[in-house]
Amino acid sequence: MEKPTNNQYPINELLEQRWSSLAFADRMVSSEVLLSLLEAARWSPSCFNAQPWSFIVATKENTAEYERLFSCLVEGNKPWASLAPVLMISVAQLSFDKNNQPNRHAFHDVGLAVACLTFQGTEMGLRVHQMGGFDIDKARELYKISGQYEPVAAIAIGYPGELEILPESLQERELSPRSRKPMNSFVFAGEWGQTASFIQ
Repeated sequence: MEKPTNNQYPINELLEQRWSSLAFADRMVSSEVLLSLLEAARWSPSCFNAQPWSFIVATKENTAEYERLFSCLVEGNKPWASLAPVLMISVAQLSFDKNNQPNRHAFHDVGLAVACLTFQGTEMGLRVHQMGGFDIDKARELYKISGQYEPVAAIAIGYPGELEILPESLQERELSPRSRKPMNSFVFAGEWGQTASFIQ
Protein backbone atom coordinates (compact mmCIF):
# COMPACT_ATOMS: atom_id res chain seq x y z
CA MET A 1 0.00 0.00 0.00
CA GLU A 2 1.25 3.48 -0.88
CA LYS A 3 0.07 6.74 0.64
CA PRO A 4 1.94 9.60 -1.06
CA THR A 5 1.77 13.20 0.05
CA ASN A 6 -0.68 15.68 -1.42
CA ASN A 7 1.98 18.38 -1.62
CA GLN A 8 1.41 21.84 -3.06
CA TYR A 9 5.01 22.32 -4.19
CA PRO A 10 7.68 19.94 -5.53
CA ILE A 11 9.60 17.94 -2.91
CA ASN A 12 11.98 15.01 -2.96
CA GLU A 13 10.39 11.68 -3.88
CA LEU A 14 11.52 10.11 -0.58
CA LEU A 15 9.61 12.79 1.31
CA GLU A 16 6.54 12.05 -0.78
CA GLN A 17 6.77 8.30 -0.13
CA ARG A 18 7.50 8.39 3.61
CA TRP A 19 4.62 7.75 5.96
CA SER A 20 4.08 6.12 9.33
CA SER A 21 2.26 2.97 8.28
CA LEU A 22 0.85 0.41 10.71
CA ALA A 23 1.08 -2.77 8.62
CA PHE A 24 4.42 -4.60 8.51
CA ALA A 25 5.24 -7.70 6.49
CA ASP A 26 6.41 -10.93 8.14
CA ARG A 27 9.95 -10.37 6.85
CA MET A 28 13.12 -9.81 8.83
CA VAL A 29 15.34 -6.77 8.32
CA SER A 30 18.90 -7.97 7.72
CA SER A 31 21.81 -6.77 9.84
CA GLU A 32 23.31 -5.13 6.75
CA VAL A 33 20.17 -3.07 6.14
CA LEU A 34 19.91 -2.16 9.84
CA LEU A 35 23.53 -1.01 9.81
CA SER A 36 22.82 1.23 6.82
CA LEU A 37 19.96 2.88 8.71
CA LEU A 38 22.16 3.50 11.74
CA GLU A 39 24.97 4.75 9.51
CA ALA A 40 22.58 7.33 8.07
CA ALA A 41 21.72 8.42 11.62
CA ARG A 42 25.42 8.57 12.50
CA TRP A 43 26.07 11.16 9.79
CA SER A 44 23.28 13.48 10.87
CA PRO A 45 24.19 17.09 11.74
CA SER A 46 24.24 18.17 15.39
CA CYS A 47 25.03 21.20 17.55
CA PHE A 48 28.83 21.44 18.01
CA ASN A 49 28.95 17.98 16.39
CA ALA A 50 28.02 16.58 19.81
CA GLN A 51 26.07 13.68 18.27
CA PRO A 52 23.82 13.30 21.36
CA TRP A 53 21.88 10.31 20.02
CA SER A 54 21.89 6.69 21.11
CA PHE A 55 19.63 3.84 20.01
CA ILE A 56 18.44 0.79 21.91
CA VAL A 57 17.67 -1.85 19.28
CA ALA A 58 15.76 -5.13 19.48
CA THR A 59 14.87 -7.51 16.66
CA LYS A 60 12.57 -10.52 16.51
CA GLU A 61 15.63 -12.69 15.99
CA ASN A 62 16.23 -12.29 19.74
CA THR A 63 12.82 -12.95 21.28
CA ALA A 64 13.74 -12.04 24.85
CA GLU A 65 15.22 -8.67 23.89
CA TYR A 66 12.32 -7.94 21.56
CA GLU A 67 9.76 -8.66 24.30
CA ARG A 68 11.72 -6.51 26.72
CA LEU A 69 11.58 -3.45 24.48
CA PHE A 70 8.03 -4.25 23.37
CA SER A 71 6.92 -4.16 27.01
CA CYS A 72 7.76 -0.44 27.11
CA LEU A 73 5.13 0.42 24.49
CA VAL A 74 1.71 1.71 25.54
CA GLU A 75 -1.18 -0.69 24.98
CA GLY A 76 -2.60 1.29 22.05
CA ASN A 77 0.58 0.79 20.02
CA LYS A 78 1.13 -2.90 20.76
CA PRO A 79 -1.36 -4.47 18.26
CA TRP A 80 0.34 -3.00 15.21
CA ALA A 81 3.90 -2.55 16.53
CA SER A 82 4.04 -6.28 17.28
CA LEU A 83 4.14 -6.83 13.51
CA ALA A 84 7.39 -4.88 13.10
CA PRO A 85 10.55 -7.02 13.08
CA VAL A 86 12.65 -4.20 14.57
CA LEU A 87 11.93 -1.96 17.55
CA MET A 88 14.10 0.87 18.83
CA ILE A 89 14.14 3.56 21.46
CA SER A 90 16.03 6.76 20.67
CA VAL A 91 17.84 8.37 23.60
CA ALA A 92 19.24 11.90 23.99
CA GLN A 93 22.36 12.85 25.94
CA LEU A 94 21.33 15.97 27.84
CA SER A 95 24.73 17.62 28.26
CA PHE A 96 27.84 18.25 26.16
CA ASP A 97 30.85 16.00 26.70
CA LYS A 98 33.28 18.88 26.29
CA ASN A 99 32.03 21.01 29.21
CA ASN A 100 29.17 19.10 30.86
CA GLN A 101 26.84 22.04 30.15
CA PRO A 102 23.17 21.39 29.26
CA ASN A 103 22.55 20.74 25.56
CA ARG A 104 19.19 22.36 24.85
CA HIS A 105 19.41 21.14 21.25
CA ALA A 106 19.75 17.45 22.14
CA PHE A 107 16.15 16.49 21.33
CA HIS A 108 16.32 18.46 18.09
CA ASP A 109 19.49 16.63 17.08
CA VAL A 110 18.12 13.20 17.99
CA GLY A 111 15.10 14.04 15.82
CA LEU A 112 17.43 14.92 12.95
CA ALA A 113 19.27 11.62 13.34
CA VAL A 114 15.99 9.69 13.27
CA ALA A 115 14.90 11.68 10.22
CA CYS A 116 18.09 10.60 8.42
CA LEU A 117 17.44 7.01 9.50
CA THR A 118 13.84 7.30 8.31
CA PHE A 119 14.67 8.55 4.83
CA GLN A 120 17.42 5.97 4.43
CA GLY A 121 14.83 3.36 5.36
CA THR A 122 12.33 4.78 2.89
CA GLU A 123 14.95 4.62 0.14
CA MET A 124 15.51 0.94 1.01
CA GLY A 125 11.81 0.07 0.87
CA LEU A 126 11.18 0.11 4.63
CA ARG A 127 8.57 1.80 6.77
CA VAL A 128 9.69 3.65 9.91
CA HIS A 129 7.00 4.56 12.44
CA GLN A 130 7.99 6.76 15.38
CA MET A 131 5.97 6.70 18.59
CA GLY A 132 5.62 8.99 21.57
CA GLY A 133 3.48 6.27 23.14
CA PHE A 134 5.90 4.37 25.37
CA ASP A 135 6.67 4.23 29.08
CA ILE A 136 9.74 6.41 29.59
CA ASP A 137 10.21 5.42 33.23
CA LYS A 138 9.98 1.71 32.40
CA ALA A 139 12.51 2.10 29.60
CA ARG A 140 14.83 3.96 31.95
CA GLU A 141 14.51 1.21 34.56
CA LEU A 142 14.79 -1.78 32.20
CA TYR A 143 17.83 -0.42 30.39
CA LYS A 144 19.45 1.34 33.37
CA ILE A 145 19.48 4.71 31.59
CA SER A 146 21.08 7.32 33.87
CA GLY A 147 19.70 10.80 34.49
CA GLN A 148 22.23 12.26 32.04
CA TYR A 149 20.16 10.74 29.25
CA GLU A 150 16.49 10.91 28.26
CA PRO A 151 14.50 8.37 26.22
CA VAL A 152 12.94 10.32 23.34
CA ALA A 153 10.81 8.06 21.12
CA ALA A 154 10.05 4.45 20.32
CA ILE A 155 10.45 3.37 16.69
CA ALA A 156 9.02 0.44 14.72
CA ILE A 157 10.77 -0.59 11.50
CA GLY A 158 9.93 -3.16 8.85
CA TYR A 159 8.87 -3.81 5.29
CA PRO A 160 5.33 -2.74 4.33
CA GLY A 161 2.62 -5.33 4.85
CA GLU A 162 -0.88 -5.89 3.53
CA LEU A 163 -3.76 -3.90 4.96
CA GLU A 164 -5.70 -7.08 5.79
CA ILE A 165 -3.29 -8.12 8.55
CA LEU A 166 -4.55 -5.23 10.70
CA PRO A 167 -7.67 -5.24 12.89
CA GLU A 168 -10.60 -3.44 11.26
CA SER A 169 -10.24 -0.35 13.47
CA LEU A 170 -6.60 0.02 12.43
CA GLN A 171 -7.45 -0.57 8.77
CA GLU A 172 -9.66 2.52 8.94
CA ARG A 173 -6.79 4.49 10.45
CA GLU A 174 -4.40 3.21 7.80
CA LEU A 175 -6.76 4.30 5.02
CA SER A 176 -7.52 7.73 6.48
CA PRO A 177 -6.33 10.66 4.36
CA ARG A 178 -3.06 12.37 5.20
CA SER A 179 -3.19 16.04 6.13
CA ARG A 180 -0.88 18.88 7.12
CA LYS A 181 -1.38 22.42 8.38
CA PRO A 182 -1.27 25.07 5.64
CA MET A 183 2.00 27.00 5.33
CA ASN A 184 0.33 30.31 6.17
CA SER A 185 -0.24 28.99 9.70
CA PHE A 186 3.45 28.47 10.50
CA VAL A 187 5.70 30.46 8.13
CA PHE A 188 6.15 34.00 9.45
CA ALA A 189 8.09 37.15 8.58
CA GLY A 190 8.28 40.59 10.15
CA GLU A 191 6.80 39.52 13.47
CA TRP A 192 5.43 36.42 15.16
CA GLY A 193 2.16 35.24 13.65
CA GLN A 194 2.45 37.40 10.53
CA THR A 195 2.39 35.17 7.47
CA ALA A 196 5.38 35.63 5.19
CA SER A 197 4.51 37.60 2.05
CA PHE A 198 5.77 34.87 -0.30
CA ILE A 199 3.22 32.38 1.06
CA GLN A 200 0.20 32.24 -1.24
